[in-house]
Amino acid sequence: MNTRNEERRNRMLKQNGYAQYQNAKIMTASPAELTLMLYDGAIKFGNVAIVAMENKDPAKAHENIVKVEKIVQNFRDTLDRKYAVSQDFDNVYVYLLRRCHEANIGKDPEIMEEVLKHLRSMRDNWKEVMKKVSGDKTNPNAQARVAGGQGNAASYKRTATL
Repeated sequence: MNTRNEERRNRMLKQNGYAQYQNAKIMTASPAELTLMLYDGAIKFGNVAIVAMENKDPAKAHENIVKVEKIVQNFRDTLDRKYAVSQDFDNVYVYLLRRCHEANIGKDPEIMEEVLKHLRSMRDNWKEVMKKVSGDKTNPNAQARVAGGQGNAASYKRTATL
């Protein structure tokens, strides 16, 4: 019995250490890096939802599609509306939310894969923007002003001076 308690304690310590690492990673990330993490998270949750659908686990599929929807809604809520391109992004986000809803109702992995295709493309484009902006030595504040990279987490709202 004592060995079982020790194993449980060790497991909890490892999980707590990982949670602390993840929290530190988030708290020290730039706004652009947080946006990238959100894209990666949405893609991960979408993949989990697809596997759950294929395994006939509707509850798990629903849970993970809702996570994708929350991230996409967050992107939508944090768009900087002073840029004309924000309307284009908003239209894409509205479309993705509708398709997530449809995938969730029908538990349709093909629809979810379509959503993921768009999210992967947007994430890859975001990575390219981050590379280009980080290489722009003439404007050290550029990374904080990249469209869509603002307000994606309460922890850095106070640092964005836009």
